[in-house]
Amino acid sequence: MAGIYIHIPFCKQACHYCDFHFSTSMKKKDEMILALAKEIEWRKNYFGNELIESIYFGGGTPSILEISDLRMLIDTVYENYRVSETPEITIEANPDDLSEERIIELSKIKINRLSIGVQSFFEEDLQLMNRAHNAAEAKKCLEIATRYFDNISVDLIYGIPGLTNEKWQQNIQVLLDLNIPHISSYALTVEPKTALATLIKNGKIPTPDDGVAHDQFLLLVETLENNGFVHYELSNFGKPDYFSRNNSAYWLGKKYLGIGPSAHSYDGKNRSWNIANNALYLKSLTENVLPLEVETLTTTDRYNEYVMTGLRTVWGVSLHRIESEFGDTYLKYLLQNAENYLKEEKLQLVDNILKTTNKGKFFCDGIASDLFWLNLE
Repeated sequence: MAGIYIHIPFCKQACHYCDFHFSTSMKKKDEMILALAKEIEWRKNYFGNELIESIYFGGGTPSILEISDLRMLIDTVYENYRVSETPEITIEANPDDLSEERIIELSKIKINRLSIGVQSFFEEDLQLMNRAHNAAEAKKCLEIATRYFDNISVDLIYGIPGLTNEKWQQNIQVLLDLNIPHISSYALTVEPKTALATLIKNGKIPTPDDGVAHDQFLLLVETLENNGFVHYELSNFGKPDYFSRNNSAYWLGKKYLGIGPSAHSYDGKNRSWNIANNALYLKSLTENVLPLEVETLTTTDRYNEYVMTGLRTVWGVSLHRIESEFGDTYLKYLLQNAENYLKEEKLQLVDNILKTTNKGKFFCDGIASDLFWLNLE
């Protein structure tokens, strides 16, 4: 089983914290849609005869596209790939794009999962992040969406300056009251060259407090697990049968194909990525050239990626897989470097599976980096 990711590089406005590739100019939108369809068709042999189990529209903001654009891209995938009978087809959407009419239209074009970027239900948070919607729009769109879609994911951000634990708990409770089955939640991160970084540097916004973020993460985990969610990946919580197939493919090392500027692909051995420039992407496609770079992963690369993704998930890192796929040297190295974390009870070893404990979850990326083997080859 494999997945297709389609990057829609357009947004109404730039969120202060975002460092993804996008443009706020829609002048080349029609040209871009045709180029995306062209790349989808060109790369139809990427998976061989493998079945496609997920199609994911990310960005950017895919929900700003016309229904006819989305339908055409989905049809192009179906015409050129073997798609399973019950695929997961997701579109990322912002609340201000989701009128009842638009939600109904989306439900009629094979899309069966909405990923809605709410981030917060408080006006001051939304304004700080420069979101295009307001709190009332966020609540209204979710109330409407639940009438037409069963499979809904909502994004929330914690660690926002000024966001108290009480307000954070209220954000979570809104989603619980609406019976949202999947929640993705991230700490507010200050990425270089973003508006947020500039605002903090100029003293207009306080620096996010790591201690507050940690406390709110623990509150999130406890609250959602007590309400029947599985914390199946560091930033993702799902009710049983509602895990994201698209995201799970990345963490489980499945193959995926990325379409569009800045999109990444993985075929099991090689990782590739398209140029992160709309004009150059369009120019290349016009000249019948795929504007991508390719990296062949070494054994060490694959080991490090497996450790990193495994520790972020409920599936952990299998010692049997480490030994059979990478060899005894890697296994001994992993166990040696994990020893202190096992003693500190940030890692646990159960049935030959190495996992983070509740104490270690928030720090799993740092733990993984200490288990990397960087200079073996």
